[in-house]
Amino acid sequence: MSANRVIFFIFDSVHLLDLAGAVTVFYESGCCGKKYDIRYVSPYINPGTSTGLGFTNVEPLSSVTVHKDDIVIVAGMEIKKWNRSDDHLWIPWLQAAAATGATISSICTAAFALAAAGLLNGHNCTTHWAWTTALQEKYPLLKVIENKLFVQSGRIFTSAGIATGIDLALYFIEEQHGSAFACVVAKDMVVYIRRDGTEAQNSIYLQSRQHINHHIHQVQDHITRHLSDKLTIEELAELVFISPRNLTRLFKSVTGSTIGQYIKSLRQEKAKHLLKTKHKVAWVAKECGFSSPAQLRKLVKEA
Repeated sequence: MSANRVIFFIFDSVHLLDLAGAVTVFYESGCCGKKYDIRYVSPYINPGTSTGLGFTNVEPLSSVTVHKDDIVIVAGMEIKKWNRSDDHLWIPWLQAAAATGATISSICTAAFALAAAGLLNGHNCTTHWAWTTALQEKYPLLKVIENKLFVQSGRIFTSAGIATGIDLALYFIEEQHGSAFACVVAKDMVVYIRRDGTEAQNSIYLQSRQHINHHIHQVQDHITRHLSDKLTIEELAELVFISPRNLTRLFKSVTGSTIGQYIKSLRQEKAKHLLKTKHKVAWVAKECGFSSPAQLRKLVKEA
């Protein structure tokens, strides 16, 4: 993949983060030394977001001809406000873009648009977890994969929704410029360990934060920032001014995991990611808080 142009397709009632998350990845890539030509197109003159913010300076579809090396990203939109009577305004353009061999991708509910254009027939795909069943029922020729961050089928990519657009964009960056540069961009964005399309929508970090307990969030944040350190329950309890015994009980009740299990799982997840970037095993072991390379190998193998 050698493209340096990314074309963002914007529907009316687009979800702002679906668009902005992926845009920011390519913008930050430029800040880090690998610049992209970012274009914004829409079948509407002044498309708006689902939150009420409007856009100007968006190009009409007719003004942008897609080439083979381009990346086209269709941002998710509010399905209830999606005007299907306007299909003729954009489906031919999207089909022509796909016919060039360009990379076509959707974020969140935009998978419905790719399906409506016939681009997902016979393909594996995904969308936000709340819409996977509806997508499969409406378009039975698709094979909707649940609980994946993004799915690749040839030159077609679909992502699960909202923040996963960042993961997909980082994947494109890695494909073009290597994993080391992708990590630089992710770090610049202060993004927690980049996830790839083989990982579940609920990573170890995310699946254990589906609660509203502020004390446990503080503890989890501290653990994430200090994985290379020796962590004790007593130290963690002092952070939130509760006893080690109560912290142990509270952590298990809200996350479903013990503190020890949580730390171990995060270290395994981080180690697997760092090993992909070809760092030395000894360095990865130290960075992730393992006592030795042998322990790292053992625990990563168990994961």
